[in-house]
Amino acid sequence: MARTWLSVSVELIGGRGTYPWPWPGRYFAVGPSHTFAQLADAINDAFARWDKSHLSMFTLADGRDIMDVETGIEFASDPFGPLEVSLDIDTTTVARTVKPGDEFRFVFDLGDDWKHLCRVHEQKIDPMEELGIRPKAPLPYWGWGEIPDQYGRRWADDEGDGPVPRRPKTLHPIATHEWPTRQRRS
Repeated sequence: MARTWLSVSVELIGGRGTYPWPWPGRYFAVGPSHTFAQLADAINDAFARWDKSHLSMFTLADGRDIMDVETGIEFASDPFGPLEVSLDIDTTTVARTVKPGDEFRFVFDLGDDWKHLCRVHEQKIDPMEELGIRPKAPLPYWGWGEIPDQYGRRWADDEGDGPVPRRPKTLHPIATHEWPTRQRRS
């Protein structure tokens, strides 16, 4: 099969006032018909975002922004500097908008400002060779680094200001060969 899909690396540069180093990242296989909305969903899944009620936007190297239509209209009338060109995140396809060698930015949650550097690899890929499937949406196929929680929580009840719970003295049985406990049938 032909190498017609883009390979896009996405690295987390920072968010919530934190700047991880080295930058955690993922490689994504992006097909010819995949939209920026689908890429945003794939990035958010791959970076362990569970509260997806926040806005996402992309910014291309030429300054054009890609976001939902409603936000684009709102930004176009901003008194602090109207946005001139906005593309629709739901209909703009990645492959028709960027090409190998391009860089662009992805921001998730315009309040917490999770910024990502996106780079289109020089070589296109064949999804069957890289993934063994032709996914219906962009799909990560390589990754590295530690992904921070989108709200900075370190455990389920963390409110951000308490001490870290004490580590148990022994491993949980699921981490050993002691789990599950099996009863022998007679």
